[in-house]
Amino acid sequence: MSNRRTPLLAASALGVGALFALGAPLAASAHVTVEPSATSAGSYSVLSFAMGHGCEDSPTTSVTFTIPESITTVTPTVNPGWEIEKVMEPLDEPAESSHGDETTERVGQIVYTADTPLADGLRTTFDLQVRLPDDAAGQTILFPALQTCEVGETDWADEDPEAAAPAPSVTVTEAGPGGGHDHGGAASDDTVDASSSAAEAAAGNDDVLARVLGVLGLVVGVVGVILAVAARRRTTS
Repeated sequence: MSNRRTPLLAASALGVGALFALGAPLAASAHVTVEPSATSAGSYSVLSFAMGHGCEDSPTTSVTFTIPESITTVTPTVNPGWEIEKVMEPLDEPAESSHGDETTERVGQIVYTADTPLADGLRTTFDLQVRLPDDAAGQTILFPALQTCEVGETDWADEDPEAAAPAPSVTVTEAGPGGGHDHGGAASDDTVDASSSAAEAAAGNDDVLARVLGVLGLVVGVVGVILAVAARRRTTS
């Protein structure tokens, strides 16, 4: 009985090791994520959206971000290899722009279109500078992203964060002592630096998780091989 059980344990160990190894890349690229450089109400924040997979292995050709109605100011960052389009929509009532002028329209969508389709498994980020609403403290703002691929598409728009395709979201906090109305050249540079650091930290965390899972998979796999060899020797002796 023990001779039969040992090979079974060895096979199980190998199976678990394989699951760990396969789970590593999946954990590192599960969803479209967003890292804000600032979250306080009324502040200017650079939102860095990270994407590291296609649609069922199909290369990504474009990404469309839908801007919530509460966001009246948005500036897309140039991303080499991608064309940018601002899709405008009329306002119900005229509003004051960030420069103090009256405006009758707003940016409803930002569309990034790839010069060359982004292959599945390659990671990129899209940075949008937005001004968070003054009265949004405590609210979670969704930024739906439609990922279009050579074959198929994925609409990251679900309000449920546990859903298969949740919308990237930002939770707004209370305004800081200065009211959170940071703007201007120096503030923008600091914001971009903070956004880059946050994105790098998120990528680093994904890499660490992937490596840990990969190492665990290798260890379990080695144990499985040792058990299998030991079992084979017992049965042949």
